[in-house]
Amino acid sequence: MKKTIVLVILFVLPIVAYLFFASGVNNFGKLPVLTEKINEDVLLETSVELKNNITVLGFLGDDIHLKKGNAFNLNQKIYKRFYEFKDFQFVMILPVGNEEKVVELKQELSSLVDIVKWNFVFLEPTKIKILFNSLETDLTLDDKLGTPYVFIIDKDNNLRGRTSDKDEGTKYGFNTNSVADLNNKMEDDVKIILAEYRLALKKNNANRTNK
Repeated sequence: MKKTIVLVILFVLPIVAYLFFASGVNNFGKLPVLTEKINEDVLLETSVELKNNITVLGFLGDDIHLKKGNAFNLNQKIYKRFYEFKDFQFVMILPVGNEEKVVELKQELSSLVDIVKWNFVFLEPTKIKILFNSLETDLTLDDKLGTPYVFIIDKDNNLRGRTSDKDEGTKYGFNTNSVADLNNKMEDDVKIILAEYRLALKKNNANRTNK
C-alpha cells in the first residue's frame, strides 16, 4: 500500500499537474487585445521593428539611474526566463541624449544574462509621446518621459493585457517596481501569448502537412 502511494506521488501527480496547467492555457484562450495597431511609424528610422515580434515595450525616460532597479527586476523575472524564444524581444524607449548612460546599464545587465534581445531606442520627445499615446492606456508618462510600467505587444502591433484583472479591472501594463506584479501576473501573461503563437504555428504546420 505504501509503495502504491509513493508511486502515485512520484509519477501520477506530476502528470496531473502538467495536464492541469496545460489545459488552463488552452482553455483561457488568447490574451485579450486592448488596443489595436499601435503607432510604429516613429520607429521607421531605427533598426527595431515591433511587427512580427512579441515585444515587451518600456519607456525608461531621462532618469536611467532611477530606473536601474526596474530594469534589473525585468531582466531577472521576465527576460531571463523567455529571451531564448524566437521572435521575443525587449524594446526600451529613451529620449535622445541618453546613449552613453545606456552603455553602463547594458554592461550591468549583461553580467547576469546574454542581453542580445534587449533593444534600446533613442527618440525625440514628440515621437516618444506619439508612441506612448497610441497605446491608449489609463497610464501616463512622467516629466522625464518615463514610466515604471511595461507593455506586451503582439506580432500585429496590438497591445495585449487583461480585461478583468482582480486588482485593476483592465490591466494595460505591468509595474516593474513590483516583483509580485512581474512574478504573479506578467510571467503568466507572457506564457499565454507565447503558447498562443506556438499553438498557431503547430496548426499551420499540421494543415500544410495534410494538404
